[in-house]
Amino acid sequence: MEKLELDDIQGLVARGYGRLRAARFLGLQFGDPPDARKWLDVLPGQLTTAADDPRDRAVQMALTHSGLVALGLPLAIATQFAPEFRDGMITEHRRRVLGDLGADAPEHWRWGGDANPRIDALLMLYAADDAGLETLAKAHLGELSRASIEIVVSLDTTDIGDIEPFGFRDGISQPVPAGFGRDGRMDDTINPGEFVLGYTNEYGLLTDRPLVEAAMDPRNLLPADSAGSADRDLGRNGSYLVVRQLEQDVRGFWRFMEERAGGGVESGPVGLAAKMVGRWPGGAPLALAPGADDNALAKSNDFGYHRDDPGGIRCPIGAHVRRANPRDSLDPNPGSADSIALNKRHRILRRGRAYGPFLPREAALASAADGVERGLHFACIVANISRQFEFVQHTWANNPKFDGLYDEVDPITGSRSESGSNFSMPANPVRQRLTGIPSFVTVRGGAYFFMPGIRATRYLAALE
Repeated sequence: MEKLELDDIQGLVARGYGRLRAARFLGLQFGDPPDARKWLDVLPGQLTTAADDPRDRAVQMALTHSGLVALGLPLAIATQFAPEFRDGMITEHRRRVLGDLGADAPEHWRWGGDANPRIDALLMLYAADDAGLETLAKAHLGELSRASIEIVVSLDTTDIGDIEPFGFRDGISQPVPAGFGRDGRMDDTINPGEFVLGYTNEYGLLTDRPLVEAAMDPRNLLPADSAGSADRDLGRNGSYLVVRQLEQDVRGFWRFMEERAGGGVESGPVGLAAKMVGRWPGGAPLALAPGADDNALAKSNDFGYHRDDPGGIRCPIGAHVRRANPRDSLDPNPGSADSIALNKRHRILRRGRAYGPFLPREAALASAADGVERGLHFACIVANISRQFEFVQHTWANNPKFDGLYDEVDPITGSRSESGSNFSMPANPVRQRLTGIPSFVTVRGGAYFFMPGIRATRYLAALE
């Protein structure tokens, strides 16, 4: 087991700060580079590390590629970052990979799009309650103002408990990075290099990361290259952070279920919604509880789709959670250790937060639209954006032919800009197939960030 340098890793990799119920994410644009570096110079002492277990507040920081360049990072180093990070989320290629077309296209985004102000950094603030968050934010707003750093967007969050805005229990099936002091199922325990640069990934290799010649680190601030070269490692103990604002049409979701559940779905609208999600609102997986929700299985994660439901009779093959984490069902040898090993190479650490007031199903059906937006500030941590986040979104969620299906994308988050507005529910003797499924989720913003280690943050602050 590799020993992780926990005091040099930002803490969001280790935990989602579930005890800190209030959070706000600030998208920033740098003004004068020397002032931005002065702000960055004092930040390492304020950042929460993976060695910490905060009870009252936490602070995290991440940078876009434009932010790194604005700080003065030489292009010879900046170009060593992952190409998808350098290019950003809104190129023509990335739009097609992510399905950001039509209503989801970046020209409609509120932030992060090509028509919006540039974002150089993301400051993530967490506190135990709203009062604590306001106190924390006030202190940081003063520091940002003195450094002439502009707040481009403020992503506020809402504490709606351990559920997401559609009302389903969230955060159950998370991978467990090895070395952070937490135990998990063998199928969910992932090499740390899948989430933190500078450590072994699931291929037994070190993921590509930016290196710096020793002469370009005269103060010896950066860690040595763990591969054994004479270079210094700017990427070590850092991670890539994906953030996307996903607006959720809660009323449309539940009204669709109410209208379309009459076609033989035995458990009614909630049962139809559970079929699309792959879990019941209480959290029980359909693979283990196909007929009804079961509180005893609310957080159950010990199952396999090939082992327990190979034909998708219990949990439809195209269900959201089955696409996002196929477990043991991947070809070429479903049910084998090879299938599980393949799945491990595409896992992501989810760290999102809800926004907007929670709207229960009954209220969604009974009331008219209130004009209030609600959804999820989706955030995930990876070491390889392309192989992890983008692969899951493109090859699993947005793939109309996922695992033998035809013209079906993820019924919850899949892009329906070109095709895929169908959903099949295998059954004996005859399957059911819904058509004309509308979009329930719309992308409102997004960006790729790099979350540097503490020593790397000090190095960036010392640039000239």
